[in-house]
Amino acid sequence: MEPLFYFFIFLFGAIIGSFLNVVLYRHNTTMTLMGRSFCFSCNKQLTWKELFPIASFIALRGKCRFCKSKIDNQYVMVEGVMGLLSVLLFWKLGGLATFSEKVFSVTGADWTWIFSSSLLFVVFSLLLVIVVYDLKHKIIPDNFSYAFASLSLLKMLFFPTTFPFTLTLWDLFAGLILASPFALLWVISQGRWMGLGDAKLALGIGWFLGLKAGFVSIVLAFWIGAAFGLSLIAINKLQKTSFFKHHVTMKSEIPFAPFLILGLLLVYFVPQIMTFFSTLFF
Repeated sequence: MEPLFYFFIFLFGAIIGSFLNVVLYRHNTTMTLMGRSFCFSCNKQLTWKELFPIASFIALRGKCRFCKSKIDNQYVMVEGVMGLLSVLLFWKLGGLATFSEKVFSVTGADWTWIFSSSLLFVVFSLLLVIVVYDLKHKIIPDNFSYAFASLSLLKMLFFPTTFPFTLTLWDLFAGLILASPFALLWVISQGRWMGLGDAKLALGIGWFLGLKAGFVSIVLAFWIGAAFGLSLIAINKLQKTSFFKHHVTMKSEIPFAPFLILGLLLVYFVPQIMTFFSTLFF
């Protein structure tokens, strides 16, 4: 029963991922989110058979049924990642046993749990959109960052039981505290070292995780980002060619939002990380 439950959770997440693709492709364009999906090459409207998450991409072999143009791999990747995030989130929230207890209890549904879980699901959807958008355009739209920060603050104020620790007054200022160094780097370098979007993202991370866990997630982000950047440079030096479209050097611009969000995910889903870092910093 439980594997089937997680399969449907994955499928639900993949369907949401399909909608997130619409948001990603139509954001900051003249298109609305309500229009029918279509092929960007031949403008043919897509039928439901071509919109089924992941399965349609596989069945069509990654090509449009009409003009045979290649479908962007982003579609299936976002659907798959959102499906996996949904499975991880429901596992983190207690799985099938907790879901049944909170939603179908004989004493009535636990609406606090339902609302807080729904809020978390929206937050993770936003984080995925931010990652993909930053990777593609090297910018974090303000409306995504502010939505994440607002929902994170809402979570802290109204759903404190979602935190694995007792909140303190310092945690209420965690967003501003963690965003300040990024903003300072942006001011000092005039935007050359760090984008202001990273400061706005750190604002939400602080309120989503609290001060200590938020600090750890940002430390992880810098470590992972540094290792990633140095690895790319080493690959380029060894192969004398570019692994990506452009040659990577110490001056190359690498989007930092994916590393910040990866740090958040690691701290949120792997509590042992906080235990390890607590012995180092706290």
